[in-house]
Amino acid sequence: MLQLLRKIAFPFSLVYGLVVHLRNFLYDTGVFKSHTYNTPTLCVGNLSVGGTGKTPMIEFLVRMFKGHTIAVLSRGYKRQSKGFLWADANSSVLDLGDEPYQLHQKFPEITVAVDADRRNGITQLENKVKPELILLDDAFQHRRVKPNFSILLTSYGNLYVDDWYLPTGDLRDSKREAKRADCIIVTKCPKNLSQSEKNRIQHKLKPLPHQKVLFATLEYSTILKGEVENLSLPDIKKKKVTLVTGIAQPEPLVQYLQSEGVLFEHYKFGDHHHFSESDIQKFRDHALILTTEKDYVRLQGRVKNLFYVEVAHSFGTEDHLFLEETLKSLI
Repeated sequence: MLQLLRKIAFPFSLVYGLVVHLRNFLYDTGVFKSHTYNTPTLCVGNLSVGGTGKTPMIEFLVRMFKGHTIAVLSRGYKRQSKGFLWADANSSVLDLGDEPYQLHQKFPEITVAVDADRRNGITQLENKVKPELILLDDAFQHRRVKPNFSILLTSYGNLYVDDWYLPTGDLRDSKREAKRADCIIVTKCPKNLSQSEKNRIQHKLKPLPHQKVLFATLEYSTILKGEVENLSLPDIKKKKVTLVTGIAQPEPLVQYLQSEGVLFEHYKFGDHHHFSESDIQKFRDHALILTTEKDYVRLQGRVKNLFYVEVAHSFGTEDHLFLEETLKSLI
């Protein structure tokens, strides 16, 4: 039914695409201005709506720059607050949005802030924190800021070159805008991806001479983290497990759990889903509830026996070295 509705909406996607092209044209010709800043800025984003692994990539970069004074600036998607907001001890997931709150909880040593106006957010950070580097989360479309380096993510199972504009497809920006990326990372790749398959993908993406294409896989932890205790994956193989997800693409996690022999019932919700009391009633009393880290921060304290699976991007040796050498030269 959804696919049929998407096809019916094709004329709307043409209008959407026209608006996107016009906006980019106005920036490309200088009618709309892009600003640079004294503080180095590193942008992580995509051309589609969700599902490419932006938050694990931000976490990867936070770990890479450990020991440096860095800040993460996000718009705080679906938060209930407005304007610029610092993450502090009194912040909640409703104030910041799930992804910034997750980063704040996981990396309390760094500065996390939210502001839909990235220019104002950068100015606030420069004036009060003076970080060595600002990570711009999900800011590829925010052309009012011209970052020092841009990382464009695209998932292996849904390359942007194979996609189409919303609402028929998942693209929120033109495929041509990939030209603004300094590095394109194909995420969620199968393990042991062959060189011939990498070559095939590179041929489809047609990177420009200055662009580097890298490949990453998702690595799931075998330790399931909970508020009171942690469990190992073997601990739950004989238990009745309920999987609850509110992310764009839960399929990799589903496949991972199945490959590990975990039997579960799956409650699947939309990306950034706000769990209502009626939603929670469906699984509140279940014996063991497993979820993603992003969903955990929205469910924590509302259900018992709640655990999450950590996920991280993993790169081959050469790709990892390229990222480390290239990005650390920014500061």
